[in-house]
Amino acid sequence: MPEVILLKKKSYLAMIRNAVRGETHLFRNVFASVDGVERDILEDGKLACASFVSGILMLNGLIDRPHATVPGTEKALAAAGWSIIDEPREGAVLSWEPITYSDTRTHGHLGFYIGNERAISNASNASGIPREHHWTYDGTRNVVRIWWHPSLA
Repeated sequence: MPEVILLKKKSYLAMIRNAVRGETHLFRNVFASVDGVERDILEDGKLACASFVSGILMLNGLIDRPHATVPGTEKALAAAGWSIIDEPREGAVLSWEPITYSDTRTHGHLGFYIGNERAISNASNASGIPREHHWTYDGTRNVVRIWWHPSLA
């Protein structure tokens, strides 16, 4: 029988990059009862960045479980041995500054750094699917934390 050794970082990066090769709808809905009313708390992908990021991290054994919020995902990152670093590395998790939407709700944002000043995160626009973009949205949104896990070295 052949010896098979999974290549964690290579598999993890491939999963992140594959998320933008088509229309990935997998992470766009999470249903909950809110004050007794059932609703999609990710608003059909508009608020799905944490679900997307935490889902990929969980599938690769890098956090405990999927999460639906940025604070919950960041808490899981810290608990799973992720640390904050100064410069982005391929595979790092990025946390962008919160923005206020037109409905006055403030939301942070999470995604993955894939190198060459590029990132992949779930779009908060009408598409609600992961997309590749400049890691600072062309200088319009600051990265406030860069998370790194030692097993990705």
